[in-house]
Amino acid sequence: MAVRAVRGATQLEQDSRDHMLERVAEMVTQVMDANGWVVDDFISIIFTATTDLVSEFPAYAARMLGFTDVPLICTRELEIEGSMPRVVRMMAHVESDLPRADITHVYLHGAAELRRDLARVRAVPDEPSGD
Repeated sequence: MAVRAVRGATQLEQDSRDHMLERVAEMVTQVMDANGWVVDDFISIIFTATTDLVSEFPAYAARMLGFTDVPLICTRELEIEGSMPRVVRMMAHVESDLPRADITHVYLHGAAELRRDLARVRAVPDEPSGD
């Protein structure tokens, strides 16, 4: 069993508590599903949020998913001119038998544009508004 790292990111439509919890839970769940992991496989998770997100701690969504004894921390993303707004990122450390090359990193909604260079990215675009 090796220690591996996995990345994920999601973009929010708006800064609201419910939306934050929904999008972060979706990201964490998809990372777990894509790699066949359960909560007990996780060692720790670092969440970052852009400075325009202030409605809730992203880690709270993971707590609601059962990450009660996994160390979690939230921090601010760097403010780089022209960077994507309303983004939550995660880097999780897990115990896994998966080779590093087989780890699936998950980028959802607008954040799918962030890492097109990764071969194994699961991207979920935003739904068309139907306007």
